[in-house]
Amino acid sequence: MKALLITGGLLLAMLLSACGITQDPPQAAVSEEGEVTEGTFTVDTPISEVAGDPAFGEYGRLLFPANEAYYSGETLGELELTYYSHIDPDKTVEIANSLKSRALAGETIFYDIYTDAEKAEDPAKEDTGLFFFKGEPGEKFAVCNAGGAFAYVGAMQDSFPHALELSKKGYNAFALIYRPGAQTACEDLARAITFIFEHAEELEVDKDCYSLWGGSAGARMAAWLGTYGPSAFGGGDLPQPGAVIMQYTGLSDYSAEDPPTFACVGDNDGIASWRTMQARLDALSSLGVPTEFHHYPGLGHGFGLGTGTSAEGWLDLAVQFWENQMEA
Repeated sequence: MKALLITGGLLLAMLLSACGITQDPPQAAVSEEGEVTEGTFTVDTPISEVAGDPAFGEYGRLLFPANEAYYSGETLGELELTYYSHIDPDKTVEIANSLKSRALAGETIFYDIYTDAEKAEDPAKEDTGLFFFKGEPGEKFAVCNAGGAFAYVGAMQDSFPHALELSKKGYNAFALIYRPGAQTACEDLARAITFIFEHAEELEVDKDCYSLWGGSAGARMAAWLGTYGPSAFGGGDLPQPGAVIMQYTGLSDYSAEDPPTFACVGDNDGIASWRTMQARLDALSSLGVPTEFHHYPGLGHGFGLGTGTSAEGWLDLAVQFWENQMEA
C-alpha cells in the first residue's frame, strides 16, 4: 500500500528536477608477509578483464552496470557512468584491487539475497546481490545504494567507494546491486536488510543502529526504507536504521517518523535542487528529527566521494553524524 508512493512518473521527475547462497572464493598465492601476490589492476586494465577475473567468479559482471548502455570506456581509467561526474580513476582501480585481494585472501565478498528458485521464477533477480566490504568483526553495518535513475546501478561511483571507505573506518559495509525500478529496488533493499539481520552472526555484524546510505535514486531507496521499514516492501519486521545518509536527490516527502537524516548536494545540480533538499531537512528538524545538511559550491550531480572537489571530506561528516546517533 505504501509502495504506491514510489510508482508512477518518478524517473522523469528525478531527471528533471534470507536465503543467500555464498560463492567460495579461489585461494591466493600468499607471500611470507601475508600479502596477496597475484597481479593487480591498473587504470589500463580492460573493464572486461576485471568483470571476467576468476577471483570474482560469476558475480564479476555485477561490478559494472548490467545494462551496458549506461557506461562507456574500455579500461578502468576510462570508465564513465551516465548521470555521474567526478569519477576518480584511481578510486575505481583501488576498489577493484581491494575486492580481488579480499576474495583471494579467502573473504566472501558477494552474497546472493535470493534463492536459485526465486531467480528461476524471476530472472531479473539474477542481477542482484550484496558486495561485502568487511570491517572489524562485531562492528555496526551500513548498506550503500547507488543511483542511476532507477534505470541501472552506478555502483562503481555511488556505493562501492562509500563502502570501501566505511570499511577502512572499521564498519561493515554492503553495496547493493538491485533491479531497476523504484518498486523492485526497494524490495531488493528490504530483502538485503532482512538477509543481513538473519545472517548477522556469520557476517559478524552488529545489528543495532545500522545505517542506510544512497545517492540519487539510491538516496530515495534509503529514505523510503528508513521511513516505512523493510516490512513495507516485503522484508522482515525490523528496526528503523539509526541514520539515513542521502546525496543529491530531490525527495520532498517526510514525516515525524523519519530516522535521523544527513544530506548533501552540489549547488549546481540540475537534477536535485539543493533548496528542495534543505527544505525537507528543515522540515524534519522542526519535527524533532536530528538532521545535518551541506551544499557544496560549483558541483553538479553524482560527485560520489567528491575527491578533489569542494565536497571532499563529506563522508567523514556523515560518519560522525551516524556515530552521534549511536551515542544518543
